Amino acid sequence: MKKNLLTFLGLISALFTYAQEYEPKDYLSKEFHAGRREALRNIMPDSSVMVIFAYPTRTFSNDVDYLYHQNPDLYYFTGYKEPDAVLFIFKDKQTDANGNTFKELFFVQKRNPQQESWTGRRLGAEGVKSKLGIDMVFNGSEFAAYPIDLSKIKNIIYSTPNGMVPAKSENAMLNGLWASFVKKANIQNPNSPLYYKLTGQLRAIKTPEELRMLRKAIEISCEGQNEVMKAAHPEMSELEIQGLHEYVHKKYGAEEVGYGSIVGAGDNGCILHYETNTKTKVGNTLILMDVGAEYHGYTADVTRTIPANGKFTEAQKQIYQLVYDAQEAAFKTLKDGAKMADASAAAYETIGNGLVTLGIIKDKKEARKYYTHGLGHHIGLDVHDRGSMATLQKNMVITIEPGIYIPANSDCDKKWWDTAVRIEDDVLITQDGYEILSKFAPRSIADVEKQMTKKSALDDFKLAPLKTN
Repeated sequence: MKKNLLTFLGLISALFTYAQEYEPKDYLSKEFHAGRREALRNIMPDSSVMVIFAYPTRTFSNDVDYLYHQNPDLYYFTGYKEPDAVLFIFKDKQTDANGNTFKELFFVQKRNPQQESWTGRRLGAEGVKSKLGIDMVFNGSEFAAYPIDLSKIKNIIYSTPNGMVPAKSENAMLNGLWASFVKKANIQNPNSPLYYKLTGQLRAIKTPEELRMLRKAIEISCEGQNEVMKAAHPEMSELEIQGLHEYVHKKYGAEEVGYGSIVGAGDNGCILHYETNTKTKVGNTLILMDVGAEYHGYTADVTRTIPANGKFTEAQKQIYQLVYDAQEAAFKTLKDGAKMADASAAAYETIGNGLVTLGIIKDKKEARKYYTHGLGHHIGLDVHDRGSMATLQKNMVITIEPGIYIPANSDCDKKWWDTAVRIEDDVLITQDGYEILSKFAPRSIADVEKQMTKKSALDDFKLAPLKTN
């Protein structure tokens, strides 16, 4: 029996080594994560500790979980991608009972090779030490009894794991880690206000390594837009268009989408976060496609609006050009030190004046009836990434996404009804201006129509009819 077990464990180890050989080689380095932890210490107050929990697993149905997605903060500071973990980052050096000094503690999932044959490989404490470069790493089961004295620390900075229902039992699972932390820290509130302020301050400004990830995610997303522009036709369904985008993402190595893909044809485009994508035929309508690839944790957010038949009508052109002009007006305000409010005002002014000229509204103050959202947001490890946008800073990456949405029964001429146009680009703020990172996907009316005349690599992909009705 013992021999069989050793053989099994050896097989798991061999498979682990083999799989590693073919893993992507361009993940963020352990030096990046260590640098982020040190950057955090530099802005933490005296006598403080930051406590970061993994996200919980989430049930898809019955005994099937969704593909696990790590807490972006924990990934940012460690590179760790597994559940049931908690990280402590101390401002000052600590000393354990054996006289060892440390500035961080990490409690992670214990390795279980037999379970790994079902659920996938795990790093365990030793794997985290060797691959992620963190020294003081322990199995989660050791946390409850670990002699850590938090009573002497003035500022305990933490946040309840997103989506977790806290439990009282102390065990190695996430709920147990939280229960042990609550007991050790004697905390009363679910969150520390400093948590989001400090993590947002760091995550808002992208490092060169992060920009490399974002550039790739954004270019992949643009290639999806390009291919769909070439392949789209009125007989397609919204789901088919979504599938084409996401196929291209996977083809270029993006693991996930950064958010639910939005493919809204005609009236569905007027629903800002429309994600069901169930219309079986897009017809001769505009298709609003807000789809972003996630590459190694970093997500793009790119929107293009196209005519399903390849040609904008005159009315569609007028609305589209107005959104395009609003985006161009916003771009001109962008640079290090600029106010985001100025960009928003430029876009709103353009749309308001344009809607008045077209006779859709009588006063530009009414523009908010049809331009119903803000101009942009940070992107990064979250599609709506953390950080203030009041004053723009060099190496921020933000979206600029004006839009006009005129649903049926609006108080204007019927020719405008069921028209939705959003143009969204991902922009890097530079010292003297900006760089449009999503420049690879056509934006102007002429360029979109030209792209839609090209042959797609997917044109010859045909499926046999299903045998069932």
